Amino acid sequence: MSISGSHRDTVKQYGSVSKTFHWLIGFSVLGLLGVGYWMVDLPLNPEKFEIYGWHKSAGITVFVLMTARLAWRAVNPRPAYIGQPGWQEAASRAAHLLLYVCLFIMPMIGWVNSAASNFPVNVWGLFTLPAIVAPNPDLAAATKAAHLYVAWFLTLLIVLHVGAALKHHLVDRDDTLRRMLPFGRTRSESTAP
Repeated sequence: MSISGSHRDTVKQYGSVSKTFHWLIGFSVLGLLGVGYWMVDLPLNPEKFEIYGWHKSAGITVFVLMTARLAWRAVNPRPAYIGQPGWQEAASRAAHLLLYVCLFIMPMIGWVNSAASNFPVNVWGLFTLPAIVAPNPDLAAATKAAHLYVAWFLTLLIVLHVGAALKHHLVDRDDTLRRMLPFGRTRSESTAP
C-alpha cells in the first residue's frame, strides 16, 4: 500500500501526514513543557506522582511520534524553501535540527532520570520500560538539571520557530506558514482557476 496524493509532500506544500506530525507533536510538546514547569513545584503527594506518570507517558509518546516523523521525512523530503536569503535558510535548517535533537534527547534524559531515581516509566498503564541505568542519586540530580536546561532551550527554540513563521506570514507575506497549516492552501493554490 502506498501513500500518495495530498498525503505526500510536494515541492510547494506539506502533505497531510507531515502536517499531522507537526501539529500533533507541537501541541504535545507545548503541553509537556507547560505541565513540566508547573509540576516540579507541586507538593509531594499521590497526585504529583500521577501527573509525573502522565508526563512520562506523553514524553515517550512524543519520542515515538518523532521517530515516525523522521522515518516519514527520510522517504518524503520537505518542500523547497521559499526564496529567502541563504543565511535564513541556514538558520532554519539549524533551528530544525536543534528542535529534532531536543525532542529526541528530552525523553531519553527523562527515562534515565526516572531509572536513576528508582522510579519506573509506565507508559499509559500498558507497559513499563526497563530501567536503563541502576539507581544513582548523583546521576538522578545531573539528569534532572539537564532535563530542565534542555526544556528551557527547547522553549527558546519554539519561540524562535513561531516568531520566524509569523515573520514569514506577516512581514514577508510568503507561503511558509500557510503551507503547514492543517487546512492551509498556498497563494498559488488559492488563485488557481
